[in-house]
Amino acid sequence: MSIMRTLTRGLSALTLLFAVSVAGAACVDSVVLVHGNTGKPSDWDNTYNKLRNSGYSASQIHRPDWGSKSCPSCNDHSGWEETPVRNALVAAVNSSCTGKIDVIAHSMGVTLAGQQIVKAGLADKVDAFVGVAGALRGLWSCGTYPWNVWSSTCGSNGLSVSSPFLDWLEGRKFGARHYSIYSWIDQIVCSTGTCTVGGIHSSQIWNSRGNKSYSSYGYGHFGVQTKTADVQYNYIR
Repeated sequence: MSIMRTLTRGLSALTLLFAVSVAGAACVDSVVLVHGNTGKPSDWDNTYNKLRNSGYSASQIHRPDWGSKSCPSCNDHSGWEETPVRNALVAAVNSSCTGKIDVIAHSMGVTLAGQQIVKAGLADKVDAFVGVAGALRGLWSCGTYPWNVWSSTCGSNGLSVSSPFLDWLEGRKFGARHYSIYSWIDQIVCSTGTCTVGGIHSSQIWNSRGNKSYSSYGYGHFGVQTKTADVQYNYIR
């Protein structure tokens, strides 16, 4: 009787352990987190921790590291900046148990991630695309193309208003769902005192299902990245 009770308890424990293991290996979209100009993967630590605490495994979260860290004006959307982001997107798709991915990007990472999704033909593999403080309509601080500030970041493959790159990107689909998080007190996007291009905030992605401003919270360009992990998570779920 004692042996049977011990075996039964052991079997129950194994069953419980198996159930916990299965629950811990929930099948969710892989996530790609793309930092901004001169940023680094650790800029996403709050979002990464939110995902991990919500059941994502480390292997389901991809944080590519791109661009020069010492020369922000050298970075644009053409050349070696593209490769790490594209590789991360492709790797995330290939390893995703759902066959889909979610992308959350910040600042120049928004336009770079969007470009790479389009160029790699991955839009139908992206469930949710969340743009945080991007400059999809350009930066007035870069000027208007072709009378732009003379730098790669503001050039034909950069973020001057009406640059050939931004004209090519406009209206393109980055995924099944677009979401925008931004601020009207953004130190970068609104540095000239004007946040809008053509009457629309430059950080608002076309056809967004959700547009969330955090100006009233006092969040600027970097605060909307580091302090909105809960909203970012809700958007991709």
